[in-house]
Amino acid sequence: MARIEDNISPATARSDISRKLDTVFRSGAAVFSILILLIAWELFARSGKVTMFMLPPFTVVAETITRDAMSGDLWINLAVTLYRAMFGFGIAAVGGITLATLMSRVRVIHWFFDPIISVGFPMPKIAFLPVIILWLGVYDVSKICIVVFDSVFPVLTATLAGIAAVEKELLWSARNMGANERELTWQVVLPAASPQILTGLQVALPIALIVEIIAEMVMGGYGLGGAMMTASRFANSPGVFAGLVEIAIVGFILIKVMAMLRRRLLIWHQETA
Repeated sequence: MARIEDNISPATARSDISRKLDTVFRSGAAVFSILILLIAWELFARSGKVTMFMLPPFTVVAETITRDAMSGDLWINLAVTLYRAMFGFGIAAVGGITLATLMSRVRVIHWFFDPIISVGFPMPKIAFLPVIILWLGVYDVSKICIVVFDSVFPVLTATLAGIAAVEKELLWSARNMGANERELTWQVVLPAASPQILTGLQVALPIALIVEIIAEMVMGGYGLGGAMMTASRFANSPGVFAGLVEIAIVGFILIKVMAMLRRRLLIWHQETA
């Protein structure tokens, strides 16, 4: 009996090998460019063109990160920042998708919220941070609220666009097969709009992290942003740059995890193929 591998055509095998080589090349190129950047940073910092205070070498910054990790300060600040950012992002994701779905199904809700979204989406929502501080203080609630306020708009607009782009033939077919409005929403509309919804979530996730860092810098307290501002006040240059490196790593990991989640959830979609 012939094996399954014997039925694979040479063209398909070459295509699989080409995709694997392309993936390896892109991963290697990304690592190479980051290594070049770090080497350039180290060489320039030690060249004497700038002072150690203005730009500490990367090795010094790495020692600072290691020391903070060993003392536990890094993990406390990281946990606090991720808790606020992810909690706010989760509220924005659930609330944005729910509100957009209701707007697409109920005319009155769409009539009420559409002008608000049209005005609020292009404006810099971080400008409301002083208002939120006046209303809610400088603790976790206010920081999470500003994250939700900034992150919900990309989710809202992407979900609305995705629902509006669902093919009418799918809706007609589902109705002809006896689907009610609830089944139509959960089994047809939201799955068909999921690529656009996930795009909105991918946009909102780094926004949540950025806004949380800014809020911590302004309000102080624990967190990666708060630790950077504390280091700045004490003229701790390696501590400031250590915070930049930590935030960059966290943001990179979050984006990669979201991209992997998108591939898993859209394994049925043509973009994954």
